[in-house]
Amino acid sequence: MTHDEAAVRVRELTETLTRMAHEYYDLDAPTAEDYEYDMLMHELRDLEAEYPDLQEPDSPTQRVQGVASGRFEKVAHTVQMASLQDVFSFDEVGRFVEKVQETVSKPMFTVEPKIDGLSVSLEYENGVFTRGSTRGDGFVGEDVTANLKTIRSIPLKLKNAPAFLEVRGEVYMPRASFERLSAQQEAAGEELFKNPRNAAAGSLRQKDSAVTASRRLDIFVFNIQRIEGEQFALHSESLERIRELGFTAISYKKCAADADEIRAAIEEIGAMRGDLPFDIDGVVVKVDDLAQRQQLGATAKYPKWAVAYKFPPEEKVTKLHSIEVQVGRTGVLTPVAVFDAISLAGTSVSRAVLHNQQYITEKDIRVGDMIRVRKAGDIIPEVLCSESHEADSVPYLLPDRCPVCGAPVEKDGDEAAVRCFNPACPAQIFRSIVHFASKNAMNIDGLGPAIVQQLLDEKMIESAADLYTLSKDQLLQLEGFKEKSADNLLSSIEQSKSQPLDRVIAALGIRNIGQTAAKLLCAHFGSLDAIRSAKVEDIAEIEGFGEIMAASVAEAFAEPAFSSLVDTLLERGVKMQYEQKTVEDTRFSGMTFVLTGTLPTMKRDEAKALIEAHGGKVSGSVSKKTSVLVAGEDAGSKLTKAESLGVEVIDEAELIRRCNE
Repeated sequence: MTHDEAAVRVRELTETLTRMAHEYYDLDAPTAEDYEYDMLMHELRDLEAEYPDLQEPDSPTQRVQGVASGRFEKVAHTVQMASLQDVFSFDEVGRFVEKVQETVSKPMFTVEPKIDGLSVSLEYENGVFTRGSTRGDGFVGEDVTANLKTIRSIPLKLKNAPAFLEVRGEVYMPRASFERLSAQQEAAGEELFKNPRNAAAGSLRQKDSAVTASRRLDIFVFNIQRIEGEQFALHSESLERIRELGFTAISYKKCAADADEIRAAIEEIGAMRGDLPFDIDGVVVKVDDLAQRQQLGATAKYPKWAVAYKFPPEEKVTKLHSIEVQVGRTGVLTPVAVFDAISLAGTSVSRAVLHNQQYITEKDIRVGDMIRVRKAGDIIPEVLCSESHEADSVPYLLPDRCPVCGAPVEKDGDEAAVRCFNPACPAQIFRSIVHFASKNAMNIDGLGPAIVQQLLDEKMIESAADLYTLSKDQLLQLEGFKEKSADNLLSSIEQSKSQPLDRVIAALGIRNIGQTAAKLLCAHFGSLDAIRSAKVEDIAEIEGFGEIMAASVAEAFAEPAFSSLVDTLLERGVKMQYEQKTVEDTRFSGMTFVLTGTLPTMKRDEAKALIEAHGGKVSGSVSKKTSVLVAGEDAGSKLTKAESLGVEVIDEAELIRRCNE
């Protein structure tokens, strides 16, 4: 490559990487995979090394990506939150070790899993958590203290703490939390987060801390940024101190300055990658001796005493046997690839969503193909491409009629998806009722998909509103129902009539409107009548809404069948009233309480209400994340477990005192 050709390529890479970084860090909406980004960054770094005069001060290789959002107060980091240089082969790890050995004598290294999350700083004064911030560009981040307080594993108060402490950690979304969130978003017709890392970033940067809390984030702490009154010779010593203070510290393995030993440690972590309950995208190799780190120094962007080895994404080839077409709650036809089972990221995979016709056509996926599959973010299976076609294969086309009801299907505006617009489509009715009864909607306990299908098959219901006309005699006609189960289901249906308006709105399944949007809608307008009469432009004024969401609400209430359903629900006793609850006293925010035994003066429900009124959460079981156990007489096993875990134990009198101080 000539110098002029290199200059053109450097400009192209700089523009592409800057755009990708903005999408990834600032918008939490990446359009490229991490591996693609890493490879382009690697190419740019190599070109700048070969042609140093082409390296500009604003090159992506010279600055930490991301900017502080205007939605939060800015925080200037006293200690730069630098990023690490990525490497992609064991040869590169070996060269890093050699360079370290050239500068310092007999270095030891720590090898740590690289959590795929969002880097944050936590500050403590006299043991009290005072401020938390995102990395931002490494020099200035965002104050997200309130949202970080919802993460249960972040201690709000430290025991035997120094006068001042700042630690750095990685906030992440566990796989189970991501799967639960993805299912909720899919059921609500919302756009899914691409992977757990972006879900964590989007969740931590919410204006409403309640939304962050519902996402069940977690954290690993991996460094002491600043500490008063204490010094450490080794990084590994500081990690043990982090653990003593009550943080969940990153695990590590100490290795000598031997590339083979370090490689073995990396491979050991890589082998357990699929069994972990969270995502790791690589391994971090660091010099352990802090004085040696000072000798090694840093570049403008990276420390010279550490590198991050990045795992390549796991991919496998398998045979595509068929493409099933599912009809969703909103009528969208979704093609699903069915293939020979393969093991990816520790689990067996045999199905993957193909999204739409455009996706299938672009990748030329045909039944009978050998296809390449991986898990996006190590969670969601996806078909990358077709490796080969059978001799007699033909391009696949989605049906022009709904596979369930036979109605013609059409493209909906500019969307890539095709949709069945028949409101009487059995698939849509089934999925809409299942969604209506789900835990995050009307929460009708005991009304799962199988029972909904039974009720539809027996023509006992035709819509969600018909649930409120069911009788005990009808339920007893269904297979599997006895007196008690029938009574329990009818009781749960009756209780659902008192769900607040925002839950009802979410349950109705308006396109693009999930739980969060429903709450924002109700908080803004305050009543069903106000929402029904609102114009698109009025709805679009809600922070967090856009034109598409606003149009979805207005169009839904303008649809005669939808409006009739709402009227019928009202006639059958669904209250649809909205009362916005606010917690003015948040002294227990971020704390989890467990109640055990018989309290002297209060019932359990009263104690729970008192704690929640002060921003706390009440759990039914003791764990390492429990903040306080409130114990009465005959406390039993919960008290024993709390004491073994070092959980603080108080009585009712102390709880009342803390609420009144």
